[in-house]
Amino acid sequence: MISEIYDVIVVGAGHAGCEAAAAAANLGSKTLLITMNMQTIGQMSCNPAMGGIAKGQIVREIDAMGGYSGIVADKSAIQFKMLNLSKGPAMWSPRTQNDRMLFAEEWRLALENTPNLDFFQDMVKQLIVENNKVTGVITSLGIEIKSKSVVLTNGTFLNGLIHVGDKQLGGGRMGEPRAFGITEQLVSLGFEAGRMKTGTPPRVDGRSLDYSKMEEQKGDENPQKFSYLDTPKLTKQLSCHIVYTNETVHDILREGFDRSPMFNGTIQSLGPRYCPSIEDKINRFAERNRHQLFVEPEGWKTVEIYVNGFSSSLPEDVQIKAMKHIPGFENVKVFRPGYAIEYDYFPPTQLKHTLETKLIDNLYFAGQINGTTGYEEAAGQGLIAGINAHNKVHEKEEFILNRDEAYIGVLIDDLITKGTEEPYRMFTSRAEYRLLLRQDNADIRLTEKSYQLGLAKEERLRKVEDKLAKSEQLENFLRETSLKPGIINPILESIESSPVDQAFRAAQILTRPNMTLEKLDEIDFINEVSSTFNNEVREQAEINIKYKGYIEKEKENVAKLNRLENIKIPEDFDYSKISSLSAEAKQKMSKVKPKTIAQAGRISGVSPADINVLLVYLGR
Repeated sequence: MISEIYDVIVVGAGHAGCEAAAAAANLGSKTLLITMNMQTIGQMSCNPAMGGIAKGQIVREIDAMGGYSGIVADKSAIQFKMLNLSKGPAMWSPRTQNDRMLFAEEWRLALENTPNLDFFQDMVKQLIVENNKVTGVITSLGIEIKSKSVVLTNGTFLNGLIHVGDKQLGGGRMGEPRAFGITEQLVSLGFEAGRMKTGTPPRVDGRSLDYSKMEEQKGDENPQKFSYLDTPKLTKQLSCHIVYTNETVHDILREGFDRSPMFNGTIQSLGPRYCPSIEDKINRFAERNRHQLFVEPEGWKTVEIYVNGFSSSLPEDVQIKAMKHIPGFENVKVFRPGYAIEYDYFPPTQLKHTLETKLIDNLYFAGQINGTTGYEEAAGQGLIAGINAHNKVHEKEEFILNRDEAYIGVLIDDLITKGTEEPYRMFTSRAEYRLLLRQDNADIRLTEKSYQLGLAKEERLRKVEDKLAKSEQLENFLRETSLKPGIINPILESIESSPVDQAFRAAQILTRPNMTLEKLDEIDFINEVSSTFNNEVREQAEINIKYKGYIEKEKENVAKLNRLENIKIPEDFDYSKISSLSAEAKQKMSKVKPKTIAQAGRISGVSPADINVLLVYLGR
């Protein structure tokens, strides 16, 4: 039926699949996106939100690279918050609450308006592999579709099994069938597979809730956005609410533990450590008498509410009975109970940094199939897999982001170097250079790289160049402007900072604790200049001045580490012949096959002594 030979076939249209298809198509590859349901393209399977701590940085990175996630999030946002503003700029993390249906609609519209991209609705049950190279797929209808590369982004659908108490349903999401065949084939080809678990909370009727008993959480007074392009800014926002469980809720939930698949041995796979179910929370943290829940609207027009923090696989009657004892939930009506889902994944140590598999040429994995959790982590992997699938079939260089260049680089390096036995979630603490990888400078870090690839358009590059030029102009003004004691001391007194007895440059004053550019704007001749720059430029200049020393120190550390990144290890290197290496180092490095000395040093179980032995052996 389909006689065309595609450059790239993407299997699955979740966050990873959408970004992979968009990247490959925008780079010029003839791309086919195959999904089991055209109506669920870009579906938010779990919470209706994008971004958050470290995840918001990833969304900004995807946007700077020319991806769509930030644009779609902005167009479907119902609330924006910048998290961690009380901490340093390395921790600031943007987050949107989104309209679930509008988010999926915007994704589909964006993809339908992407040149070189075709769609097909069917389940892929088998890969066509010839001489250890993927050459296409076979669908459940028996249709063979040829392709030069394939990107698998199957999410939770590979042999997915849904649990609600002692009930089990085969499915990739509630109400949607699971996918089968691919795991079994990949295992027969030599791949190692495993099982993971994730869960989702109940959805309830907002009309049945009493919000007067909850704590309102409004969006930021001056909401920002994800995309560096001219996407719409929010002019109105919907509030979320916070509420807490109590001992009565916990006691009711405990009554159902004997029917819980988590505790009776039905589920043996590991779930996300940092997003545990409510039963896991009250079991692991038995000393706590309450847990925080976020009551999140699903969209502008719907009454459906997402009860964030109440993820559960307990029987539905236990879930409902317990919820009725949460303040404001006394008369709750449930649209759908929470459930857990088990699914197949493939330990990511079987991949290269490009996300191509080591066993089968031109086959790429992205998203939850690699053991990650979260829309943002999946989307970042999809972007990189789509870029590299295009580059490989067009005989171009592989594209890899390093750990000092992007959170996406940290994510992928962690996955393929360390692997993961539980769903991997990104945190700022995972990045050793997080002061360089801020949300405000993702465009500066990545846009030129993407432009050189052919993904980011010239409009993006010009905006970055303009931002850099203007922030440098503002920085120079602040470094050259002198402030006399009579002018600056009243402002210093207002922030309880020591007065000065001689003139200081504005930039020097700005480095003081609690001092901000906004405070300096109280001086008329400062405000006259600084107010001519937009907020992005002002923020960039202020961070560069206040954290100059720290940023330079971090760059020095990067330069030192990059010396080890530049020492390459041959792909076919035989570690077993080096007698001085520890047995664990031989085993781990033979499995991971690190490309550089620096990557070898990040493998769990490889000691500094092993690295020294390797350096000596390589003549360094």
